[in-house]
Amino acid sequence: MKKENRQEMKRHLANFHIAGFAYWDGCEAFEQLKIGTKLNLVREEDNPFDPYAVAIYYKDFKLGFIPRASNQEISKYLDMGWDDLYEVRVTRITPDAHPESQVEVVVHIKRNILMSSTCRDK
Repeated sequence: MKKENRQEMKRHLANFHIAGFAYWDGCEAFEQLKIGTKLNLVREEDNPFDPYAVAIYYKDFKLGFIPRASNQEISKYLDMGWDDLYEVRVTRITPDAHPESQVEVVVHIKRNILMSSTCRDK
């Protein structure tokens, strides 16, 4: 696949450090995380501290959350069932930093292939 086509397959949405990394399973999973590691988002509608809470997981490890400043739009799409809309990956690991700043992630919006091809066919 050509580079220009690969870039069209996803768009940058946000970068941030994982909130609460030191309080969940972040320390247990830290050695397994590498640049490019794929992460998963899980909406937590019942979170008593943040009505827009979105947890970040690596396998079965809950690493923490998307920071409040970045979670409202993402949570709305997850609420509507668009779980596969996002690609989340580790972009920076800084072992010597404070635990809340050790892991940075990027969120991309993935192109909906079915919708894209349907729209072009019309």
